[in-house]
Amino acid sequence: MSDILVDVADLQVYFPIRDTGVIRRHVNDVKAVDGVSFQVRRGETLGLVGESGCGKTTTGLALLRLIEPTGGAVTFDGVEMSDLNAKQLRSLRKRIAMIFQDPYASLDPRMSIGKIVSEPLEIHGLTTSRADRNHRVGELLEMVGLSPDYRNRYPHEFSGGQRQRVGIARALATEPDFIVCDEPIAALDVSIQAGVMNLLEDLQRELGLTYLFIAHDLSAVQHFSDRIAVMYLGRIVEVADRVGLYETTKHPYTEALLSAVPVPNPALARSRTRVILEGDVPSPIDPPSGCNFHPRCPKVFDRCPDVDPVLSGNGHEVACLLYE
Repeated sequence: MSDILVDVADLQVYFPIRDTGVIRRHVNDVKAVDGVSFQVRRGETLGLVGESGCGKTTTGLALLRLIEPTGGAVTFDGVEMSDLNAKQLRSLRKRIAMIFQDPYASLDPRMSIGKIVSEPLEIHGLTTSRADRNHRVGELLEMVGLSPDYRNRYPHEFSGGQRQRVGIARALATEPDFIVCDEPIAALDVSIQAGVMNLLEDLQRELGLTYLFIAHDLSAVQHFSDRIAVMYLGRIVEVADRVGLYETTKHPYTEALLSAVPVPNPALARSRTRVILEGDVPSPIDPPSGCNFHPRCPKVFDRCPDVDPVLSGNGHEVACLLYE
């Protein structure tokens, strides 16, 4: 059995732009994900970070084929997912789940909590009777810290943190191996974020889960992840273990992100150098030539506008011409 559970190679997700005429010709593309490659090992948490609009969530959706990739390959436990038909994909999806960012939008307000959690069990035929299904729903609710008595209540009766726990219970229903966590704490109050993260860590230890943890909060990613991949404008620019990324940062974009993370020590905060990036993020419709970060990079030099850097390195990978 390979140590690699998920292998993503040159993943592309382009959204077509069409003109407003009668024929609606294809005139351009929004390059939301533009050649992303990474691997996730069994039992680990890979953090995927970057500013809003860089393609993190689109990458997660494409892994599950909730969005069809334009190109590239996603291999799950040795199976290339683009080769699967609908029946084969449904069978594989029992082993893959997703926790969505917004606990208010991801739960159907017309369905009871019990119905929401039991829906994956019904779809995949994992229980043989209503009694078995109700018993399993009770187990799942207890697993995420909710009472089984809540099964007949509706989403509007719960807080944001409780709703997210329902979403986690739903994700666990099919006993998956791999879960995409799409900013699962971003919409929650700070006071309850730690509780949800601790729950996810406990579940990982108990069930042997593998996570792709998508976030923009670098302090949360540092605490929660084993390795971290940094995205900018649809591409991975740096990948390293959490210690290496924070202590020996290489890419100028990662340096800028880390310099903006608040620290609780005032003396340390005053001693840090804040990296201020000039200009705006370029459009994914027409990304810059060469290194797509060069228009904003404080370390830009003459080769950057002309040469597209390749993600490379041993253990600590970076896509930057400074390290070639």
